Amino acid sequence: MAIRIDRIVTRGGDGGQTSLGDGVRVPKDCARIEALGALDEANATIGLLRGVLPPGRDATFIAWVQGLLFDIGGALCMPATPPRALPHAAAALEAMEGEVERLRADIPPLRSFILPGGTPAASHAHVARTVVRRAERRVATLAQAEEIGTDIPACMNRLSDYLFVLGRHLNDNGAGDLTWTPATPPPSACG
Repeated sequence: MAIRIDRIVTRGGDGGQTSLGDGVRVPKDCARIEALGALDEANATIGLLRGVLPPGRDATFIAWVQGLLFDIGGALCMPATPPRALPHAAAALEAMEGEVERLRADIPPLRSFILPGGTPAASHAHVARTVVRRAERRVATLAQAEEIGTDIPACMNRLSDYLFVLGRHLNDNGAGDLTWTPATPPPSACG
């Protein structure tokens, strides 16, 4: 597919509206634009994660995930009745589930909740997971207002599962996870 964008500054959004893929003008804060914006944030955050991953299978899969998020945005930016199906949704779900199981095979079961953090790459994976969860919530809000099908919400849910397991994988297969313990009185500031 050839894409050509000749102008960046159009002034078309100066009044608080933007265009969907079909040319319909909508408020910039409508549920569909909120979902599209959250997908964009998720993709940008996953791009940060991609930047700290070493070359290999995980980096290749994350690059594919970025394309998937663009596909999801493409499906959502063109409202239709019935809703546009996400291309290759079943294969995408299967791929993410497969990666979860592949990574999980080397990670011991959880014995505690874990805190986001650890290695820089794991920390980026945890941030990406939370941003994907926010995008998932925005997609759920849109799904309450308009029919969007079931493929997109399922893919968003599976993606956050994958990012959680990837974060553990990037923490030396869970050995470097930061485990939660109930808070105690804070340490003394003096020492």
